[in-house]
Amino acid sequence: MLVFRLIFLRHGETIGERPGHAFPAVRHATDFERVARRIRGRTREKIAGLIGEGSMMLKKLLVGALGLALCGVAMAADWNLQPAASKLAEDIHWLHEAVMVLVVILFVGVFGFMFWSCYAHRKSVGHKASQFHENTTVEVIWTVIPAIILVLIAWPVTKVVIAQKDTSQADLTIKVTGIQWKWAYDYLKGEGEGISFVSTLATPRAQIEGREPKGEHYLLEVDNELVVPVGKKVRMLTTAADVIHSWWVPVFGAKQDAIPGFIRDIWFTPTKTGTFRSQCVELCGKDHGFMPIVVRVVSQDEYTKWVGAQKTLLAKAAEDETKTYALAELKARGEKVYAANCVACHQASGKGTPPVFPPLDGSKVVLGPKDAQIDTVLHGRTNTAMQSFARLGNVELAAVITFTRNNWGNSTGEAVQPADIKARRK
Repeated sequence: MLVFRLIFLRHGETIGERPGHAFPAVRHATDFERVARRIRGRTREKIAGLIGEGSMMLKKLLVGALGLALCGVAMAADWNLQPAASKLAEDIHWLHEAVMVLVVILFVGVFGFMFWSCYAHRKSVGHKASQFHENTTVEVIWTVIPAIILVLIAWPVTKVVIAQKDTSQADLTIKVTGIQWKWAYDYLKGEGEGISFVSTLATPRAQIEGREPKGEHYLLEVDNELVVPVGKKVRMLTTAADVIHSWWVPVFGAKQDAIPGFIRDIWFTPTKTGTFRSQCVELCGKDHGFMPIVVRVVSQDEYTKWVGAQKTLLAKAAEDETKTYALAELKARGEKVYAANCVACHQASGKGTPPVFPPLDGSKVVLGPKDAQIDTVLHGRTNTAMQSFARLGNVELAAVITFTRNNWGNSTGEAVQPADIKARRK
């Protein structure tokens, strides 16, 4: 804004200027009017210039925002939802994309109109705000239109949610039990009935501790994958043995919390073969990030072969329980069982993390009578972090107990046999 000060004298006398003033002195009122017109003209020019500069700045901001948006679209190729591997996941993806497009349109439309209204009706160009208390037409419009939009969204969403809950007529039923920090799978119905195994993180400790380069599937690899046939409806029953976990495979659109004492279910029908990876998505303790989920989808012929191989392994395991093993053989096998099931709490050194996870090296329980340790491993201990490991086979339990009793500073020289474990089961 231009600020000036003119000194008015009597008519006919000089109207002077302050030192440094941009306008010459005037002697008559008509001269003053002419100067005032010049001032107004220059003021308008400056305002127009400022508006022009503002417009250019706005254009630059819009171009920058468009550039960022395009960059975001490019980045979204890797950060978007995983490609669907089931019809249910395809429906969920379609809903996500459709609702996102609708939301963007609404955002641009509402905020674009709001910004345009503020700019086009600004006071500096002579607009005056309208004064009114209410407008029934406007209120009906801004109530009816959002209601219609919500119905348009709710209709397909409701159909998908209902479909997610329909676990009837499944070809295969599998129970998955969340355990700190692994998954136990039991094939309950359909081809493969009777197969059971525990799926545990297979990433080497050396990678986790930074002593080796991280592999391609770091923290997303397991020793035993869940195997299902393509094109078959799979019903998953979820529960947990200790705390709340959550079984989630995004490519199937399948996610369900696993809660101790409750059985909940979900389903999926895989439409393509391959290996699909995920993780537990419910904070479940210190090794929550070390609890991967791996599902391998195979053809029907491959699945039948896999079931046959698993049945053979089960029969062989039953035969193995009647054998008597040498101490060295049990220690070698027990080291692997310990790494898969015990190392997270009791550590590779056997020192544990007291007081929650006590050390096994020098432990009175480990060095005491074997039956007491067998009972602890089989049944766990109430009001402690020690859970039951009865789900493991007799050979595995005999091996890991033998390993702990003859490793680190422990040296009992005693081998625990599968028959000892079988005798203590209740």
